[in-house]
Order: sequence, then structure tokens, then C-alpha cells
Amino acid sequence: MAKAKPKIKYEEFRKEPKKIRKKRKPMTEEQKAAASARLAKAREARAKKNPPKNTSIHPDVLAKPDDDPLSLVKVREWIKSNKEKLQGAKQEERSGAKGGIAKVASLEGYIRSMEQYIRSSVWNDMFYGEHRSMRIKQSCLAMAYNPDGTPKRTKGIFYPDIGVTWQGEDAYAEHMARLEEELV
Repeated sequence: MAKAKPKIKYEEFRKEPKKIRKKRKPMTEEQKAAASARLAKAREARAKKNPPKNTSIHPDVLAKPDDDPLSLVKVREWIKSNKEKLQGAKQEERSGAKGGIAKVASLEGYIRSMEQYIRSSVWNDMFYGEHRSMRIKQSCLAMAYNPDGTPKRTKGIFYPDIGVTWQGEDAYAEHMARLEEELV
């Protein structure tokens, strides 16, 4: 035999009525000016007492000056403009335009790459800039050597031991000859 359900009283189900809030009286211009001045003063005091920590932004990115090619200010501008482009690309994709899917995927990847850069200070894309028009210059961090002890080098990579971007043996010989002429 099934148990009988307990009866619930109406009072237990009844919700508390919402409190009716009175409308504020409109502020005069003097009151608005005084309130904005108080708020500005309070924001200033709070900023001095507890400055923002920017924990989601890598310290190396924060340390770069605003005129640096990969500064936080510029990268945020690029993200904003590419998000606007993404909206247009999504409309093209929905309308069935040729290459719409690829364009959307490319823009989403670039935006994701820039946001990751802000968090980690590692640029993962081969290109940078608002329109992805400039190419990243690669740099050698750890040298590799041939069995005979000579360093392995790749064209287009900056090597700190020689201080230049490697363009081949001939270009390096010309560079060294120019340096010797300057010293003499």
C-alpha cells in the first residue's frame, strides 16, 4: 500500500509580497554636479588605497611601453577591430558567400591568439598587426650544432651570438666586412 502524501498548507506555499520601492525624486543640476564630484573623489581614494592588480594580464605585457609594436593598448585595439570584422564575416557566412567559413575561422583564431598573448606574453601567430600585415621576426633561443662543431643556422632567424638575422654565408661575410671597415 502506498504512503499517503502529506498535505501542505496554503500558508507554506504563499510567497512574501515584494516590497514596493518608492521612486526617487529627480536631482537638480547642482545635486548632480555635487554627486559626480563625490563619486570622482571616492574613486580616486579607492584607487590609491587598493590599486587594480590586473591578474589576468601577464606582467611582461604590462611592462611594454605604448609605442611597442605588441603593447597592451595596441593589441586591445586590434582585438576590438577584428571582432567587428568577425561580425561582418559571420553575416557573409550565413548568406552563403564563398570562403565565409574560412574567414570566420581565421578571424576567430587570430582573436583567440591575441587574447592568449595578453594572458601569457607568448605570441603564437606568424603575423601581427590590426590586419595581420606584419610578420613576426623569429629569434634563436638555444643553438644547435653540426657534428663538426659549427652552429646550424636557418635563413630569416635572428641569432644573438652574431647579432644579425641570418641570410646565408655570403650575406654574413658581407656584413662582417662592413663591420671591419667601420672599425678601421
